[in-house]
Amino acid sequence: MQRDLLYEHHRAHGALLRPQEEPSPLLSYGDVPAEYRAAREACVIFDETDRGLVRVAGSDSPEFLHRILANRVQTLEAGQGNRNLLLTGKGKVLFDFDLAREEEGFRLSTPPGAAAGLLQGLDTYLFGESVELVDASEEHAPVLVAGPGARDLLAAYVGELPESPHEHGVAERDGRRLGITRVAPFGGESFRLDGGPELAPRLWDELVAAGARPSGRIVADSLRVEACRPLWGEDVSPDVYPQEARLEEAFDLSKGCYIGQEVVAKIDTYGGVNKLLCPLRVSHDDPVAPGTRLFRQDEEGGEWRDLGVVTSWAYSFLRDGGQVLAYLKRRHQEVGTTFRIGEGPAEATVVEVPGA
Repeated sequence: MQRDLLYEHHRAHGALLRPQEEPSPLLSYGDVPAEYRAAREACVIFDETDRGLVRVAGSDSPEFLHRILANRVQTLEAGQGNRNLLLTGKGKVLFDFDLAREEEGFRLSTPPGAAAGLLQGLDTYLFGESVELVDASEEHAPVLVAGPGARDLLAAYVGELPESPHEHGVAERDGRRLGITRVAPFGGESFRLDGGPELAPRLWDELVAAGARPSGRIVADSLRVEACRPLWGEDVSPDVYPQEARLEEAFDLSKGCYIGQEVVAKIDTYGGVNKLLCPLRVSHDDPVAPGTRLFRQDEEGGEWRDLGVVTSWAYSFLRDGGQVLAYLKRRHQEVGTTFRIGEGPAEATVVEVPGA
């Protein structure tokens, strides 16, 4: 895994950190409620310098990627992109990443620790085509600027910004080239900026000086759990189908064949998955460990049935208490449905998915 390039920089500024080898090690800059308010009302900056990058080039690369990936590739123009998936032959999610088309090829930005596996997965389907796959994680050092004030702050910093989801381009700042991509990891508009590893500390400091409040994993988890946005490696794994993880934005049912397409299409045609990722409000503030089972009594009030499993927990400032993401079995996903958490007595109740 690529190390967080700003780790010592954060340490020197008094940030709360977990071990550097863990993904997204920056937890907070000391005032989590203020960071959360800034994310909801103004502008925050998150350190994503440990994300991975796979570059794909070669004359056959558009056709190659379009043939195996779940979302559109060949019809994208330079400057466009999307959230995309590499599935198993049985239609389950191997990798979840952001794809960007450039003039010279494609850039696949991955969650921390995923680049090498994605490259290997792509290479499995390479049979003599003119395609070059490169793990370029060492040149990828993005930061994420989010919140309702992000666009205004960045417009003053670099000028014109991407308008459409996953649109990307290059801006200049004091003679430096910055890649900018519009993304939505928490459901709202955010921007990922990448000036490379050498410029990452300066970019961070300048954006903080411009008004972006430094923030970390605690607030990022609160935002994405409140928005019911799954995270690869925690909520998304080879055990789930895209529809179960609410990843409809990351696959295209009309693009033709790709790895796992037949299964994904059948789920859409015949309806229903056996489980679905749902947000639930928790009756206490204590963390709930991933893998914790959720139970309900049968209609006669007798046997307790295992009907779900927790994948993520965060403190929700929106709900003033704990909130989890969990996979719930069919017919037990209705808003207001209450479960016993593990051996109890704590409970979790299904809440609405924002925008659903």
